[in-house]
Amino acid sequence: MMRRLLVSLLVPAVLAGLSGCATQANADGKLPIVAAFYPLQFVSERIGGDLVTVTNLTKPGAEPHDVELSPHQVARIVDAKVAVHLRGFQPAVDDAIEQNAKTRGYDVSSAVTLEHADEPAEESGHEHGATDPHVWLDPTRLAAIGDAVAERLAAADPAHATDYRTRAAGLHQQLTELDGEYTAALTTCQRRELVTSHTAFHYLAERYHLTQVGITGVDPEAEPSPRRLAGVAADARAHGTTTIFFETLVSPKVAETIAREVGAKTAVLDPLEGLTDPDADYFSVMRANLASLTTALGCS
Repeated sequence: MMRRLLVSLLVPAVLAGLSGCATQANADGKLPIVAAFYPLQFVSERIGGDLVTVTNLTKPGAEPHDVELSPHQVARIVDAKVAVHLRGFQPAVDDAIEQNAKTRGYDVSSAVTLEHADEPAEESGHEHGATDPHVWLDPTRLAAIGDAVAERLAAADPAHATDYRTRAAGLHQQLTELDGEYTAALTTCQRRELVTSHTAFHYLAERYHLTQVGITGVDPEAEPSPRRLAGVAADARAHGTTTIFFETLVSPKVAETIAREVGAKTAVLDPLEGLTDPDADYFSVMRANLASLTTALGCS
């Protein structure tokens, strides 16, 4: 609530201070785009190419769920011709976009269907769990988002509509090929249970017929109950789990505890909320994830 109040006070002040500055954002002739976090930055840059300038509101290595916006970042939103975000994932970003009527905000959840996470009932508080925002971990869903972003950029910049759509088609093809790699590699595996530090991999598991078991729910900062820890350990033993996965932006301590208890090892499975390696991109991280999965699951 306090964050929403601060944003509601901050945005009008920034707007007042930026009146008459909109032309500066277009001085280089490029379309100014704001992306809420890395996967949306990736899509926007691949589709926009040299026609756009993309600003990511989540700093590299930062956890995006609870991002706080600086006045400079709010100014970027004000100046943007398109602000690409995922409603509900980052409340501060949602609020800033909603309060700036001039920004053409685009909520990518309109291009795909969000589903409930495979969340422990004792943590979610209800039977089906919270909504999982990590749609980009299914390449086919990210392809749909890319197509939709291309149409939004085309509407904002009709003179280059063909360029955006052409690039989107190329990205769509690459994501289809990545989907094929995952399907082929994960078809025949000794194990199909995926034990993760938190339930960020619903869409990946669903797409490739895996079963996700999260130590915690969608919230990566939630503390698992002793009952949950015991249940995950028992499940891992029963299924012969050899690897407990943890994530790049979350402490591995809980995963390491479970791994020691069941005699398993740990490995990284990156939910791609943000990059920690400046030389990596969506495709390289997804292929690294696939290599980790095939090893952990005993895929031939």
